[in-house]
Amino acid sequence: MVKKIFRIILLLIIIAIAGVTLFLAAVNFEFFGHVYSRKELKQFKNQTATRIYTRDGVLIGKFFDKNRTNITYEQLPKHVVDALVATEDARYFEHEGVDSRSLLRVLFKTIILNDASSGGGSTITQQLLKNMYGRKRFGALTMLVNKTKEGILATRLESIYTKKEILALYLNTVPFGENVFGIEAASYLFFNKSITGLSLGEGAVLVGMLKANTYYNPRLYPEHAFKRRNVVLYQMVNYEYLNKTVYDSLKLLPIVLDYANLESEGPANYFIVEVKKELKQILLEVENKTGEKWDYRADGLVVETTLDNKLQHYALSSFRQHLSVMQKRLRKQYASGRSHSQLNKMIQKELKKRGIIERAKEIGPHEIFTWNGTIVDSISVADSISLSLTTLQSGLLAINPKTGDVLAYVGGIDFRTQPYNQINARRQLASTFKPILYASAIEKGMAPCYYLSNSAKNYEDFDNWKPSNYDHSEGGMFSLTGALIKSKNIPSVNLLFEVGFDEVDYLWRKMGFSYELQYTPSMALGTGEANLMELAKAYATFANGGFKIESKTILRIKTADGKVIYERKTEAPSSKIIEERTSILMNEMLQKAINQGTGTSIRNKYNVKMPLAGKTGTSQNFADAWFASYNPSMVMVARVGASSPNIHFNNGANGSGGRLALPLVGLTLQQIEQNTKELKLYGKDFKTISDTLLLEEMNCEDYLDETGMEKFFNMFKSSTTTTEKEVRKSSRKSTNRNSKKRKKKRRKWFKR
Repeated sequence: MVKKIFRIILLLIIIAIAGVTLFLAAVNFEFFGHVYSRKELKQFKNQTATRIYTRDGVLIGKFFDKNRTNITYEQLPKHVVDALVATEDARYFEHEGVDSRSLLRVLFKTIILNDASSGGGSTITQQLLKNMYGRKRFGALTMLVNKTKEGILATRLESIYTKKEILALYLNTVPFGENVFGIEAASYLFFNKSITGLSLGEGAVLVGMLKANTYYNPRLYPEHAFKRRNVVLYQMVNYEYLNKTVYDSLKLLPIVLDYANLESEGPANYFIVEVKKELKQILLEVENKTGEKWDYRADGLVVETTLDNKLQHYALSSFRQHLSVMQKRLRKQYASGRSHSQLNKMIQKELKKRGIIERAKEIGPHEIFTWNGTIVDSISVADSISLSLTTLQSGLLAINPKTGDVLAYVGGIDFRTQPYNQINARRQLASTFKPILYASAIEKGMAPCYYLSNSAKNYEDFDNWKPSNYDHSEGGMFSLTGALIKSKNIPSVNLLFEVGFDEVDYLWRKMGFSYELQYTPSMALGTGEANLMELAKAYATFANGGFKIESKTILRIKTADGKVIYERKTEAPSSKIIEERTSILMNEMLQKAINQGTGTSIRNKYNVKMPLAGKTGTSQNFADAWFASYNPSMVMVARVGASSPNIHFNNGANGSGGRLALPLVGLTLQQIEQNTKELKLYGKDFKTISDTLLLEEMNCEDYLDETGMEKFFNMFKSSTTTTEKEVRKSSRKSTNRNSKKRKKKRRKWFKR
C-alpha cells in the first residue's frame, strides 16, 4: 500500500515536473506570444519628453506623448536607491533577476494561505519588464504566463545590464500618475527640482508612490502619502540604511510640495506654443538637409530658447502687481450706474448668441481666475459671463532689436483659463502708430523742426469728421518733434496730408504689418490695427539703425546625449527699411517723448533711469491701452484691454496708455535696474549724435504760439473744411514730389 502511494506521488511529481517543463518550454518558444531576445532588450529605448529651457538654463516646459526624462545611476542620490531597495526588493543586489525566496513566500503565503499582506514576489528587474512591455491577458493562465515570461526575461536582462543600469532604467520607466513617467519628471512635478536635489524625505515620498501612484499622490491624498513615506523610512531603518534617531525626527515632518505642472501652470506657456511651431519647422529642415528624422514628442531633445528667465519673471511679477489693482477698479466701475446697465445688456446679448437665455440663472461650478489663484466657485451662467467680459486681458513682449530674439513673452494673464494669446491679438494701435507716420515724413526729407499747424479742420466727405487733441487745445504751430512727443492729433492729421497716404502705406507694408490701412484722416490717429509682435518689430527698426528683423525663439537643439543638431547663426539684419538718418532722428524724438512727453511717468513715477525711447497709445473710448519702449538692446511693448472693446474704463485716469499699459513696462524695467547683470544686458545707450547737420535739425522750439496779429486776422477767417477731393489732390501732390529713386524703390518693394 505504501509502495503504491509512493508510486502515485512519484508519478504526480514526474507529471508536475513534466508539466512545468512543458509550460516553460511553451512560454520560451513563444506559444504564449513573443519573448524578447537579448538583442531586443539591449535596444529598448524609452520614449522621453523634449525639454524646453530658457537661455540661462531653466526648465520651462516639455513636449511629450509620455512625460519622461531619463537619468543615469550616477545622478541618483544614495538615499533614493536605499529607499527603493529597502521597500521594493531587499535582496536586489544578491539575486540574478528572480528571487526564489520571494517566490516561495508568494506560493505558500499568498496563494496557499491567502495572505495578501505577504506582498508580491516580483523583483525590481521583473517590475522593470512589466513597465517596459506591459502585460497581456491569457485567461486563467494570465498571472502564470506573465510571471514566467518576466522570470525568463529577468535573467536575460541581468546578463546584459549591470545592477546599477537596471535600477536607473527602472526608475526611468515607472509611472507616477498625472501622465508623468520616471522619477526625474516626478521630482520636478511635485518638488520643482531635479532628482539630484531631493531631500531624504522627498525621495521617500516618491519611492512610496510606486506602490499605488494615485492613492499615495501627495497632492491629491497628502494623508496617505504621509503614512506611506514613513513606511518607506521605517523599511530603511529595518535594513540598516537609516539611523533610528534620524527616522524619529523625519517621521514628524510634514510633506512640503512645490507643485510645478509646467504643462498648464508654467511661467511661459504662451511662449512654448510659439517654440513648438518653430521647432517643428526646424526639424523638418534638418530632415530635408541631413535625412535624420526626429520626433519632438518622444526623442528627448533639449531645446535652448531665447527667453531670459529673470526678465520673464520680472514681467510676470509686474502683471500681478499692477493688473490685480486695475482689475478691481474695472469691476468696481461696472458694479453700478450706467456701466452696470451697459454690462447687463452685453450679458443678455451673449446669452442670446449662445442660445442659453433660459440657463442664465442656472448655478454650477465654474473655474474662475483671480490674482490670488484660480478657484472653483458655484455661480450662475450670467455671472460667469459677467466675470469673463470684465476681465482685463494683457500681453507683454520684449525682443532684441538686432537679432529678433524673444527675451520675454507674456501672452496673457493665465494660460489655463485664458488660453488665447494676447501677443497675437490685433487691435487699433492708437498713438503708437504715430512714429510710423512721422518716420515716413522724415524719410521724405522733412526735419524734426518742420512745423505743423495745430488748427483743426472739418472733413465733410468723411462724415464731417473733425480731429481734436486729447487736451482739447488748439492753435499755434508744433514742430514734428513737439507734435510727436505731446501726441497731438491735429498736427498729426495735417502731417498725413502733407506726407501722403502712399508714403505712409509704403513704410507700413515694409515694416511687415498685415492690416490693410484705410485711407481716412483718422488713420493718422492710429485706427490701423496690429498685434504686439508686429509693433515690436517695427520699433526695432528705429532701434537697430533701420533694418527689418524676424523674431526667433530657438537658439539650439540637442539630442538627449548632447549632440547639437541645430544651432542658429547670429547674423546682422540685411533688409534695410529706413535710412540711418531717419532712425537716428526718430530715436532722438522718441527719447524726448519719454523724458518730456506722454511717457514721463516711467521716469518720475517708476524711477527708471536707463536710456529709453518710446510712445504711449490710447484707443478710442479707452478700449485699449498701449506702451512701446526701446533702446539699442531691447524693445518692450505692452497692451491692456478687455476682450470686447465695449468694456473699458470711462476715464483716462485709469484707461490711458500711460496709466494702464506703461506701468507693466515700468515695473519690469525697475526690476532690471536692480540687477546689475540684467541692466548691463538691457540698458545700452543710444549713439551720441556727432553730425552737426543732424544736431541742427533737432535744434528748435517744440511749439510756436500765434502772434497777436495772426490771432486777430484768424477771427475773420471762415471755418476751414477739407473735402475728399482736396485730400486726394493733396496726396497726389505729395506723391509727385517724391524723387525718382524713391519711386523705383517702392515699385521694387510692391513686386515682391
